[in-house]
Amino acid sequence: MAAPNILVIDEGTTSTRAMLFGLDGKLHGSQQESLQQHYPAPGLVEHDAAEIWEKTLHCCQKMIEQAGGADKIAAIGITNQRETIVAWDKRTGEPLARAIVWQDRRTAEKCDALKAERLEPMVQEKTGLLLDPYFSGSKIGWMLENWPEISAAGDNLAFGTIESYLIYRLTGGQHVTDASNASRTMLMALDGNEWDDDLLALFAIPKKALPKIVDCAGELGTTAADLFGGPIPICGSAGDQQAATIGQACLEVGQTKATFGTGAFILTNSGDSPRRSDNRLLSTILYQHQGKRTYALEGSVFVAGSLMQWLRDDIGLLKFAGESEELARSVEDNGGVYLVPALSGLGAPHWRADATATFSGLSFSSKKAHIARAALESMAYQCHDLKTAFSADGVDWQSLRIDGGMVANDWMVQDLADILNITVERPEFFETTALGAAMLAAVGCGIYPSLEAASAMISGLDGYNPEIGPDIRNQRLVGWKRAISSVLDN
Repeated sequence: MAAPNILVIDEGTTSTRAMLFGLDGKLHGSQQESLQQHYPAPGLVEHDAAEIWEKTLHCCQKMIEQAGGADKIAAIGITNQRETIVAWDKRTGEPLARAIVWQDRRTAEKCDALKAERLEPMVQEKTGLLLDPYFSGSKIGWMLENWPEISAAGDNLAFGTIESYLIYRLTGGQHVTDASNASRTMLMALDGNEWDDDLLALFAIPKKALPKIVDCAGELGTTAADLFGGPIPICGSAGDQQAATIGQACLEVGQTKATFGTGAFILTNSGDSPRRSDNRLLSTILYQHQGKRTYALEGSVFVAGSLMQWLRDDIGLLKFAGESEELARSVEDNGGVYLVPALSGLGAPHWRADATATFSGLSFSSKKAHIARAALESMAYQCHDLKTAFSADGVDWQSLRIDGGMVANDWMVQDLADILNITVERPEFFETTALGAAMLAAVGCGIYPSLEAASAMISGLDGYNPEIGPDIRNQRLVGWKRAISSVLDN
């Protein structure tokens, strides 16, 4: 009989967690630690990879102790902030410099230069991605060019996204990355199994420094015995948005989920072949199992929960994140106030790295509540822009399954349904990203034969239906279009 627990490492942008799941999908425990955000200059975002490792290890040890020891863990599943890149020494596993985070925009000029050379169509055709600082490839190229300690590492240099780095540390030297994370680097063709030589050449990246690309479910490695008092197999790995899509059981073509975490990310299952977007959406690998791939179409919004964090911590508008709901309910409408939350550029479908955030429509009659409401409303407006782009690519949403920290806000969820004019479904259990990683690990270690079977681990959904008429919806969208046009026209 399989051990009774699955340990999930959920390594996010602002915190790292270890979570203990039963084989039925029930959560039995969670240990979380915050991560320091480093902002060396405007547009630059970094993490201390040593801090990530130490805090992740500590969280895991706590949960394994709670479970009763390593022999009570059937498998480990990992899910991670995507596109963040780490460089480390293969001999020690120690990072050579700070990690460059997915939000970082330092390679905007490099990406613009490559666009000027008309290379974006080639990149998009191969990878399903656009030439943007968001993705890992340009970050790796920048590290090699600008940080001497990295280029000086020679044959001892290893690069990887966060799950790759954690697997290396956990196993004592297994250098792999799962296909879902590899598809976000801009260095792998969607129909290829290896790193692409043409793409590596764009950023002058040595292939020998990169990990081996492997499945998202299967035997990915085994933890060093001295870490947890015994070895534990690592059997599942996926980027956080892919894991959330799995955890929402979007396993059939056309099923769609949106995660409202630090950013907001919408993925639609596109089946066993990549769908090419004509509307600046991304094509990506949803998961790979036994060498077979399932793909997704994705729209990425860079600022979601981080907007509320900014309003709370840096601006002082909110005492706590949940106050935004109270404030939004306290006024009848937005008072003509709109917020375009381009605090780190604009993602899909605009892809404007140079865009900056703006408030519009402010007057002496504007109150704190109007600003808070405008911030929450911007979530629905950005999703509406994406729904329009998905529809133009032939993938309209019939309904939307949502998750992430922001969806605890009932007002925001209803506003999504109102502006999108579709049913929005929220799970009873919000932690769908971690649950998706648990499902992958359960399949990878043989507890379930498929992800469809592993969806027995998922609990129920609550539905929200539209409650406003077309006139109010259109009036609000006209105001948003005016607000975002003023940003894009600059």
